[in-house]
Amino acid sequence: MSNSITADVFAALDILVLERVDFGRFRITGTPPDWLQLFCRHQVKAGMQILIPQQEFPFLENFLIDAEELWNRNDKNQLSSGIWYQLDLSGKEHHFEATALGVKDTKILLIKLLYEEFQEKRNLIQKARENQLNYQYITKENQKKDILIHCIIHDIAGQLSGINCCLMLLETENLTPKAREYLEIGKKQALQEEILIRDILNAFSTEITALESFTVDADTAPNLLNSVQEVIQLLSPTFVLNKVHLQLADNIDQTSDWRVIGDKSRLNRIIANLAENAFRHSPMDSTVTIGLQQEEDSILMTVDDQGSGIPAEIAKHIFEKFSQVGKSGRVGLGLYFCRMTAERWGGQIGYLLLPQGGSRFWVRLLKPKPKTEE
Repeated sequence: MSNSITADVFAALDILVLERVDFGRFRITGTPPDWLQLFCRHQVKAGMQILIPQQEFPFLENFLIDAEELWNRNDKNQLSSGIWYQLDLSGKEHHFEATALGVKDTKILLIKLLYEEFQEKRNLIQKARENQLNYQYITKENQKKDILIHCIIHDIAGQLSGINCCLMLLETENLTPKAREYLEIGKKQALQEEILIRDILNAFSTEITALESFTVDADTAPNLLNSVQEVIQLLSPTFVLNKVHLQLADNIDQTSDWRVIGDKSRLNRIIANLAENAFRHSPMDSTVTIGLQQEEDSILMTVDDQGSGIPAEIAKHIFEKFSQVGKSGRVGLGLYFCRMTAERWGGQIGYLLLPQGGSRFWVRLLKPKPKTEE
């Protein structure tokens, strides 16, 4: 492409090409764009020299100081001035952006008149400001909602405690078989409400205490196998009552080191939440199996059930807050708590649809590193 065509291209793009002659003095290279005449009282043409910022574009005074440093270093990078506005001889406002660069031994200053580019950038800035305000508003609304829910749940928990006391007193009475059957139903419903309340409080406490400490010391790290055995013992009566079997996989080496990074109390909650989730979706006379597998730097825990599985369109959202699987009557915070806690410990959690049917929830937790000997 010839130099004359190149000059015409720059002019058509509304770009003024200037070659630095001396500090503040520039030569117009190629065809000057039409807009330049709007700012100059004298006739402009290719090859003539203009003074910047003494005569034209006073905004560039500070920018040219940085541009001189760029040119003196023979830096191959480019330097942009950012957008500025300037009034032409008639008082009309125009927007520009300048770029300093070096081409071989020539110091070049490009000045571009902005039309659509300026409007697009201004719209983007405005949109970013609006998004920031919307984010702040949503954050405040979520905080108010969370506080309200937290207060309501605490009030419900207090009332449920009174109901449980009444149910315990009824057990001491001489009830008919039918009445005792109703009492057992009431106890089961109260237990489900306690689980629901615990899930909600666990989820909110996870966010509020996101920086809560946990154990990374191998000497005091919780033992995952022990926690699984404790949860199985705790939940087995509920499973048996509903004719669902809860068991530990039979291929687990009891002598291996099953310690993981985390907190024992919250680790037990994760296991219980996953087991209870499997229980709610297990048919009668089925089995829920908790497995453990040693990996190089982590331990994988799996919870398998023999239910119908979770549809793919739902499975991708099950670890989000308030996500529900089916019509369980729950608010969908148990799995959210598991994810928040496992990730806080540097672990992972996920879901798989088993080939033979049923669901597998898995949690991968890191092993604590032993102390190095000094």
